[in-house]
Amino acid sequence: MALNIDTFSNRKGGFPFFKAAGHPAAAPMAQAMMARLAAARAVAIYDPSGFAPALAELFPLAALPIEEVLVQDLSALGQPVLGKTTQPVTDLASSTATHLLVVAFDAEKVVRDISRLVPDGMEIVTLDELRLPKDRLTNTRRYLDPLNFATNFAFFRDVPDGRGGRLHTRVATANYWHRYGGANVTLWLTLIDETGHTRAEWDLALPDAPGGVTIDSADVCARFGIEDFTGQLFIHAIGATGHDIVKYALDTYGDDPRDLSCTHDANAWPADFYAGLPAPAPGERVLLWIQNSHPCPIPAGVVGLNLMGDDKTAWLDREIAPFGTYALDATDLLPDARWPAQIEVHAGKHFVRPRYEIESLSNDAVDRRRTAHVNVERTDLAPDPRIAEIGNLMGKGFILPAPILPRDDFRSIALPTPMATTQETLPLRALVFDAAGQEVGRHEFGELTRSDSAVLDIDDVLDGADVLRTDAGHIELIYDFGVATRGVDGWLHGLFRYEARGSGHAAETSFGAHIFNTVLTWNNEPQSYSGAPPGLSTRLFLRTDPAMAVGGDDLDTFCHLIYPASTPWHVTSETVLQLHDGAGHVVAEETLRIACGGSVHFRLSETFDAKARTAAAEPGAAGGGYVLIRDTTCRLFGYHGLIARDGSAFSLDHMFGF
Repeated sequence: MALNIDTFSNRKGGFPFFKAAGHPAAAPMAQAMMARLAAARAVAIYDPSGFAPALAELFPLAALPIEEVLVQDLSALGQPVLGKTTQPVTDLASSTATHLLVVAFDAEKVVRDISRLVPDGMEIVTLDELRLPKDRLTNTRRYLDPLNFATNFAFFRDVPDGRGGRLHTRVATANYWHRYGGANVTLWLTLIDETGHTRAEWDLALPDAPGGVTIDSADVCARFGIEDFTGQLFIHAIGATGHDIVKYALDTYGDDPRDLSCTHDANAWPADFYAGLPAPAPGERVLLWIQNSHPCPIPAGVVGLNLMGDDKTAWLDREIAPFGTYALDATDLLPDARWPAQIEVHAGKHFVRPRYEIESLSNDAVDRRRTAHVNVERTDLAPDPRIAEIGNLMGKGFILPAPILPRDDFRSIALPTPMATTQETLPLRALVFDAAGQEVGRHEFGELTRSDSAVLDIDDVLDGADVLRTDAGHIELIYDFGVATRGVDGWLHGLFRYEARGSGHAAETSFGAHIFNTVLTWNNEPQSYSGAPPGLSTRLFLRTDPAMAVGGDDLDTFCHLIYPASTPWHVTSETVLQLHDGAGHVVAEETLRIACGGSVHFRLSETFDAKARTAAAEPGAAGGGYVLIRDTTCRLFGYHGLIARDGSAFSLDHMFGF
């Protein structure tokens, strides 16, 4: 059963209550409070803000000896809550309960307002018993300030690879809160294993500068004497300003380059559904990493998988512990599913956007691994015919851009993925461009149905044409209103897969469409990193291999920047690449000019000289260097990855901005 909690609104953003009540450090205090109240003779619940149902989803509130549920808002009277019918708080005066639970943080005023109604001898308990210490808060005056709960989970693993080496994970980000005035920012880090138990807890103080942040599983396990680890790293940013989101890149890598892959932050808000999980191709195993985001177990029969467009759902008959981790083999529930079929995930708000891992098998042993994430499937959208009507003003409108890697060395594959429960059709067209922004091919998908899995190989689109052989380009998925029989919703998504022709190594990523580079706005588009639309500038984080490709055998870093434009914009970009060392100092700069509608593909080793890269490899107090991609003239969309010098192994994912 799905959790009845509010986690996120696309209009209001994230809701902090579930983060505050379900914080890993608050959970033991909540459990102790519940145990104490369970021993009471009778408990009255006062729910002034409507949080009681959410609290009851996280902790066994309904198991308490509840006598009545009281509310302040008259519009909430007479509603069923916790097995009772809500009453006005003025009835408190005649209550015979021994304890009153006030479901509120910062409850001093709430308690004062009802003090004359509290019977003599009634013990008052509030959620302030669950508060984190003051030194763990950004805003001590308002507990449910979203900035007090700038948190996220990261998939974290350090285990044997089955070949005599090890698998590792590495979180990489920067102190982007410094830009917004954040000072003395500290990352409060909690390592939670697959059983849900905390194995380690520590602080990482960030420099008062845009310094790099690196958290490597090999270093963490060595520091705390942990031999093997699979689970979650809970990240809580204290002192955050401007952003209540912890953004990061996540490298999954190993001693063997065949395990090189990457993904990024999980989003911090559990959703009802996720979609875009690819079914396995022959010789593959697809593992969905289910990582419980709450202090309550995920019951058996709640997590389910179904083929997109097919309502027949297979349910996981297994309980997952609070904050626990479980690797679900997709074939355990859908044994006949095969690529390019795509899978819908029933999550019930129990976990944040999960990672999946694809293992390529050879003789039943894992030959290669790659990691990516599914996406949030919206439940609040409806087709909007006005999107087609604004084409005369918005040009291409919503654009989903993705790289095309040089075709002599790589295959580039696109798969549109329905990403809203109401998306019954997707009228689509694919446009292929060279680096200069010249169209060199197109494909008409037509109007896809929800159950279609129409995979597109760029080689088939170009059909032997001698283009994009040694140079990169890009693809844009856009709506084709000429074939549409119903409206669209703007939530256009796709999965993009890349395969090295020589080695078979693969990487994939997925994302959604946006309106790009027009001063006109539509439903919060063109999206801004922070603040109101239109977002017409670029600030992208390019994580690099820590060694900065200084040595001949070091992994190199590549970046693919696309300049999509819904309407004509500046003829070229004015893109500045700022190479930072770990302390946040800029050690070198380069400028790129990308044609409007075009793209650029570059490697770190070919863009910055060895002296600059050596300086950038110097670590700071919290981590290694990186590249900041800045452009004040246009919004770029970026992809990045690491690559072996011979191209036999690589990773790829889309970038994040701040």
